Amino acid sequence: MKNVKEFLTAVKEMKTYLILWLTQSFSGLGSAMTSYGLVIWSYTQQGSALMTALLMVSSYAPYVVFSIFAGALSDKWNKKTTMLVCDSTAALTTVIMLVLLRGDRLRIWHLYLLNMVNGLMNTVQQPASEVAVTRVLPKKYYQRVGGLKYFASSLNSIMTPIIATAVLGLAGMGAVAVFDLFTFVIAFVTLAFCIKIPENERDEGEKEGLLASAGKGIAYLRQERGIFHLIFFLAAINLVASVYEAAFPAMMLSREGGGEKVMGLVNGVIGGATFAGSVLASFMKAPKSRVRVICRCLLFSMSTENFLLAFGRTPSVWCVGGFLGWIAIPLMSTNLDAIMRLRVPVDMQGRVYSVRNSLQFFTIPVGYFLGGFLVDAVFEPVMARQDAGSILARMFGTGKGSGAAFLFFVIAFAGIGVCLYFQRDRAIWELE
Repeated sequence: MKNVKEFLTAVKEMKTYLILWLTQSFSGLGSAMTSYGLVIWSYTQQGSALMTALLMVSSYAPYVVFSIFAGALSDKWNKKTTMLVCDSTAALTTVIMLVLLRGDRLRIWHLYLLNMVNGLMNTVQQPASEVAVTRVLPKKYYQRVGGLKYFASSLNSIMTPIIATAVLGLAGMGAVAVFDLFTFVIAFVTLAFCIKIPENERDEGEKEGLLASAGKGIAYLRQERGIFHLIFFLAAINLVASVYEAAFPAMMLSREGGGEKVMGLVNGVIGGATFAGSVLASFMKAPKSRVRVICRCLLFSMSTENFLLAFGRTPSVWCVGGFLGWIAIPLMSTNLDAIMRLRVPVDMQGRVYSVRNSLQFFTIPVGYFLGGFLVDAVFEPVMARQDAGSILARMFGTGKGSGAAFLFFVIAFAGIGVCLYFQRDRAIWELE
């Protein structure tokens, strides 16, 4: 009875956040389905890992370049209005893509341009939404936010390949885009008319110039050496992870025994793993050492999935790899999110988060480009020259997709090395 009472109290106190979370997550499902469909569309059109990876490069490049100033702008602007404008612009790019697609005029370079606009909007929207969450949520629930965030993300990861593959097969890419627009309307109306985000506190950022405000975010991180080093740890992990993301569709769609359905299956299992991990993270008590949890979760992820993807020849092995690689990530993310929210003052969060985004995510477009280039220009050609009885052929197989498998083997060691190196960083452990 006591637990039920506590649960009802928590729901009441988190009501505004939960409404925002549910509708934004639903909109996220539509966006994820569109992105998933476009990856398949671009790879089937071009047959190139690099050309497909450039979709994410074009999205992340403006995000990284302009993020350092976005927090300063987000601190100055009304958070709710910022989110509505950014989401509306992103929806407009989907409309443009849909019109081009139905006129049979959609080309890969159109997607690059549209993704750049989306990335620019996300640059401003992301720090605004982070601050909005902090303002509508009582401090005692910060631990649960990370878990709920990954709960939605993982549920979307399960549903995206299932729904997107079904809709693509039955009605095509246009229907996926229409569903994306439908989810946007639901989220927009809810945010515009049902959500109130407090704006009564005037942040220091509202009184400062753009450069001075961004400079304060940089100065704060230079003083907080633990957070600064933790950001670079995540930047190195993101480099490895984005190489993985670039190689993943190339292997799944072209490997013997692979294909669209298998890629959807493995992505569904990855979503199930993050779903299970997010449920655990949501209900676990705060650990004694958040830093230890972050380090161990990342080491476990890096030392399992990549090896199984490299050596596996069947969907079942790839599914096991996906599950092991992602089950611990929500727990890592929850504790990382809690450290940031608890250590960074609310009136500085917009500026600090934006600088963090530039530093932590600048390796993602680099990794996507590097991953696509390595698959197309290095690893696939190397494997194409192998005899059936060679050591590499016995390890990673033959045919298209074997080069991507070889690359997974290499990045497994890179990921383990990054984790072991940063585990020895004293500044990070000072966050304890």
